[in-house]
Amino acid sequence: MSLWTAVLVASALAFALKFLGYVVPAHWLEGQRTSRVTSALPIALLSALVAVQTLTGDGGALVVDARLAAVAVALVALALRAPFLLVVALAAGTAALLRALGVA
Repeated sequence: MSLWTAVLVASALAFALKFLGYVVPAHWLEGQRTSRVTSALPIALLSALVAVQTLTGDGGALVVDARLAAVAVALVALALRAPFLLVVALAAGTAALLRALGVA
C-alpha cells in the first residue's frame, strides 16, 4: 500500500465515522451510561497521551527524567487551583531547571 493510498483510506474512514455520528438515532445517545462514558472518554484519552509522552523515550523504553518532574509540578499546581498559564510556566521552568542542572 502506498502512502497516498493509506492517506485516502484514512480520510475515507474519518469521513465515514463523522457521517455515522450524524445518522445515529438520538435515543441511543440520550442514555445516562452513554452520557457518563462520553464525558469521561476525553479525560482518559488525554491522560493516556500525557502518560505515554512523559514516560517513554526512544524505542518505547521507560524513561524517568525531567518530564516526569514537570508533570508532577503541574499536577500540584493544578491541585492548588493555579491559573493555567502559571501551571505551564511552572512545569516548563521545572523541566528547564532540572535539565540545566544535569539532574534529569
